[in-house]
Amino acid sequence: QVQLVESGGGLVQSGGSLRLSCAASGSFISVISMGWYRQAPGKQRELVAAITRGGSTNYADSEKGRFTISRDNAKNTVHLQMNSLKPEDTAVYYCNGDFLIGAHTYRYWGQGTQVTVSS
Repeated sequence: QVQLVESGGGLVQSGGSLRLSCAASGSFISVISMGWYRQAPGKQRELVAAITRGGSTNYADSEKGRFTISRDNAKNTVHLQMNSLKPEDTAVYYCNGDFLIGAHTYRYWGQGTQVTVSS
């Protein structure tokens, strides 16, 4: 079993910044990749950013240049630095990770953390 615990969400004014963190714990061999998704009310969950164990990153087009994803492999932690936040960034942000357990890869999700950007 793997647990992902997110922190760092909250309320911020437009143009402000927030830093989200997600720590993975449990029984796994390694973390293959970790990422952040978000879901706004009435919308589908969408990718925000992802990072592999080797450091390769992938961002949604709307976040490029504003958000930065990073990870600490030793601590099995991923961070999302969000700058120049806009009201449309308001959503529940979910951390996920792909974990090697035995001979298979499994994806786990965190419970989500609310980010609200006021105009």
